[in-house]
Amino acid sequence: MSAVPFQPSLGRSKMIARVLQYALHIALVLFFLFPLVFMFVSAFKGDELQLLKDMGSMMAFVPHGDVSGKNFASVFSSSSFRQAFFNSTFTVSITVILGILVNSMLAYALARFRFRGRTLILTAIIALIIIPFEAIAVPLLMLVNELPWFSGTRGWLDSYQVQIIPFVAHAFSIYLFYQFFIALPKDLEEAAMMDGASRLRIYWSIVMPLSKPVIATVAVLQFLSRWGDLLWPVMVVRGDNYATLPLAMQTFFGQYPRHWGEVMAFAAMATLPTLSLFIVFQRWFVRSAISSGVKG
Repeated sequence: MSAVPFQPSLGRSKMIARVLQYALHIALVLFFLFPLVFMFVSAFKGDELQLLKDMGSMMAFVPHGDVSGKNFASVFSSSSFRQAFFNSTFTVSITVILGILVNSMLAYALARFRFRGRTLILTAIIALIIIPFEAIAVPLLMLVNELPWFSGTRGWLDSYQVQIIPFVAHAFSIYLFYQFFIALPKDLEEAAMMDGASRLRIYWSIVMPLSKPVIATVAVLQFLSRWGDLLWPVMVVRGDNYATLPLAMQTFFGQYPRHWGEVMAFAAMATLPTLSLFIVFQRWFVRSAISSGVKG
C-alpha cells in the first residue's frame, strides 16, 4: 500500500529519462549530419561568392540563391572524375569480394579444423591487427616493385593489381569471421557431413548463407577502408589512368584558383557510394555489431 503514492513520480522519472535519451540521440544525429548537409548543400550553390559568404553562418546549411548542378557538370568536364570513379569502384569491389572469400575460408578452417600450429596462426593474426599499415607501407612498396606479372613485366607499380592483391587478406576480417564461425552451432554441418557433403559444400551452402551479418560488416569496413585510402595510391600510382577518387580529389583540390563549389560537388559524388552501401547493408551490419557486443 505504501508504494502506491510513488507510482506517478516513478512514471514521470521514466518519461524524463526517455525524453533525455531521445534528445541525446537527436543531438548526436545532427552532429554527424551537419558535415554531410553542408557538403551537399554547398555542392548545389552555383555562386562561389555566396557560398564563401554563407560559410560563416547557418545559411551554409540552407540551399538558396543560385541553386543548380553546374558544379557537378564542371567536375565532369574539368577533372578525371569518371576514370577515377571507375578505378575506385573496380579496385574496391574486387578487393572486397575476394577478401570475403579468402578471409572467410581461412577463418572457417581455423574455426573447424584442429591442426598443429593453429594457435600460433591465430596469435599471429591477432598481432597483425595492431600493426598500422604505415609501418609496412615502404617494405610493401619495395616488394611489389619487384614482383613479376603474367605479361612478363617485373613490377606492379601503376596498375590495378597493386591496389587489389596486397589488401585481399585482412587480419581483422579473418578475426571477425573466426569469432562468428566458432559461435555457429555445428548441428547442421554434422548432419550435412552424414549425408555425404564435403567441407567445401558445407562452407558454401550452409555456413556462408548463415553469415550474412558478418559478411555485411566485413564488406562495409573493407569498403570504407579502401574507398578512402590515399597513402597507398599516392605511393604506387603515376598519372590518371589508375588513379582512385582520393588521389584524383587531391589533385583537383590542389588546382588554383580553387572553386569550393566544385570541390564540394566532387566530394559529394565520392561520398554517395559509401552512404548507399551502408544503407543497403545497415540491417545486417547493426545486427552483427549488437551480437558482438552481447558476446563481449
